[in-house]
Amino acid sequence: MYFIDVQGTLISDEDKSPIAGSLEFIDHLNKEAIPYMVITNNTKKASSDFYNYLTSIGFNFSFEKYLDPLMLLESRVSKDAVAAYGATEFLQTLQKMGYELNYEDPKTVLIAIKEDFSADEYAQMIDFLLAGAKLVGMHETSIYAKNNKRYPGVGAILKMLSFATSVSYDVVGKPSVAFYEEALKRLQQQNSSASFEEITIISDDVKGDLGGAKELGMKTLFVTSGKYRSAEEIVPFLDEDKKPDLIYADMQAVLEHIGEIK
Repeated sequence: MYFIDVQGTLISDEDKSPIAGSLEFIDHLNKEAIPYMVITNNTKKASSDFYNYLTSIGFNFSFEKYLDPLMLLESRVSKDAVAAYGATEFLQTLQKMGYELNYEDPKTVLIAIKEDFSADEYAQMIDFLLAGAKLVGMHETSIYAKNNKRYPGVGAILKMLSFATSVSYDVVGKPSVAFYEEALKRLQQQNSSASFEEITIISDDVKGDLGGAKELGMKTLFVTSGKYRSAEEIVPFLDEDKKPDLIYADMQAVLEHIGEIK
């Protein structure tokens, strides 16, 4: 059984096209009736729109096998007085969902990803947090890769803000326990006995996705097709209990060694 990340794992961070072996890997799981969930930290597009994009480029799975943070947001964050930060598409999606954006006296500071946060935006976030607003991240990614550059991920920004203000934070998407529990609940619709210990999670975010998954007992598989160019960039610097169980270059290599993963 599998949890499978999307950006940098199934699709390229550069042009959003399928990474080698990714379409075939999903087809293999379907053919063998192996339970899986596609779990992404997508926040730029509405959930149904991003799912439809994935199917339009050749991925063959039902919406019941898809989960992203926007699908949990309403149960985690109140819709009134939210100071949201992220890409324009994210802010537009929030407004379509009925969220009231407030940059005067917000109750919640909500962080998603973009590559060009300004110092003034960080200053505004800090002021809101020191005035009593809650801090919430849409996810806790370590690095945001775009246009051959690597920017601080939401997780890095959350830690910076928390250090500056001593305000703790909550996370909606990966690697929060609530997100993984919801993914497990949906996986159990395919196999009622599914448990974290039986799941292999595949991701290019060895810190933001796999660390939290490992704490829950999942087997972790790190692919170097996204945020990191090689395992040597990051794995030697991880604590022993956070190092991935398996490392492969991409989904093609995963598919070729799938018999060794079980």
